[in-house]
Amino acid sequence: MTAEPAATSAPLSGPVAVIGCGWVGWPLARALLVAGAEVRGSATTPEKVAALRAEGVAATRLRLTPDTSPESDELTELLRGAHRLVLTVPPGRGPERERYAEYLSPVAQAAALHGVRQLIFTSSTGVYPNDPHVMTESDALATPDSPSPLLRAEAALAAAGVPLTVLRFAGLYGPGRPPGRFLAGRTEVGEGSAPVNLVHLDDCVGAVQHMLGGDFGGQTFNVCAAAHPLRRDFYPAAARALGLEAPSFAPHEGGGKIIGSEAFRAATGYHFRHDDPLSDLHTLGNGQGA
Repeated sequence: MTAEPAATSAPLSGPVAVIGCGWVGWPLARALLVAGAEVRGSATTPEKVAALRAEGVAATRLRLTPDTSPESDELTELLRGAHRLVLTVPPGRGPERERYAEYLSPVAQAAALHGVRQLIFTSSTGVYPNDPHVMTESDALATPDSPSPLLRAEAALAAAGVPLTVLRFAGLYGPGRPPGRFLAGRTEVGEGSAPVNLVHLDDCVGAVQHMLGGDFGGQTFNVCAAAHPLRRDFYPAAARALGLEAPSFAPHEGGGKIIGSEAFRAATGYHFRHDDPLSDLHTLGNGQGA
């Protein structure tokens, strides 16, 4: 099932740029097109650019590096005249991950240069420590030592001066990412008593679309399903729902963090389509929504 567009009071004015048309960005671009928006998007390969164009997205090939100029032709093509920008480029691995903020900074600088009115950045709840209590948005600031690459990226984007909203997604699941495959067949898995923190692709798309055009600049929100079954209960059920071998968990494992999304719900009025990942296993083909 493709993510459906969120209800909006009026069509968005002006072009919306989606930089990073990947697992979240491409379905978002589709939903925005259905809602009547003019959508620009980026991809890293010619094949994906062609596929996006075939669906009606004004696509540009863009591969970000720390040396990307904010005045590059690619960023100019994407952002000149755009009213809103969604930046949904995940961090790489190794040294590239550590320089995540440097990869994204040129985009925010270009957005400021071209007068973009709203920037939405999809971050991750990986910024929080794994302490056994409910994590709210301010808990990321309490982590010791150096900030994570994600927090540095959030700060770098805010420094550009474009009104920024950060959406920290919990663990992602949905089409192509069935949770039953995450741990299938493994033994002595740790953290069995830790709660699951997940968000479905439909709600990633829905949350971003719900925020577009709103006045949420300078705010950061967690986006996570309300139900948090234990890992030892959820992942065996998810594997069995796919006909796979269920994982087994090590005994006497402690708990873990719960991602709280109450601030997001209260501030925005967004209603989740998938608020219980365990129920999704039975109603949506292992939670894929396909």
